[in-house]
This record gives sequence, C-alpha cells and structure tokens, in this order.
Amino acid sequence: MKKGIHTSERVRLCELLRRERRNAGLTQKQIAKLLCVPQSFASKYEAGERRLDIFELMVVCKAMKSPFLPFIRKLERLAQ
Repeated sequence: MKKGIHTSERVRLCELLRRERRNAGLTQKQIAKLLCVPQSFASKYEAGERRLDIFELMVVCKAMKSPFLPFIRKLERLAQ
C-alpha cells in the first residue's frame, strides 16, 4: 500500500468527509465548533493536509450525525 497524504484512497476519504458534512448542512466552522477545535482542523483534514486517526474519524462522524459503519461502507464502495 502506498503511503502518503495524496493517495487516491485518501483523496476519496477527504471528498467523502466534505460531502457528508455538507449533506449534514454544516459548514467547516460549525463542525469545528461541535468538535471543539479550530476551523482550520476541519479545513486541513478535508484538504488532506492532516490525517485523522480512527478515533478522530469516529468523533467527526458522530458530529455530522453520520453513523460510523455506514460511513466506512460508503468509503469502501468508493475505493472499489
């Protein structure tokens, strides 16, 4: 598996995070407030400049009201 922040898989993850946030009707500023982090945190993980660990991803999904396992299934479908 290729490592790096700009692999096609990582790009798909960033796109899915952005789409799910928008579908939830949230701005980056709003999601950041829910996560108690600066807006730049959301901007960086959506742009692929920052990686989320699995626990951070779970918290982000929860804030977007996007159940974690269905989110992962969507990501799996995008990767095929």
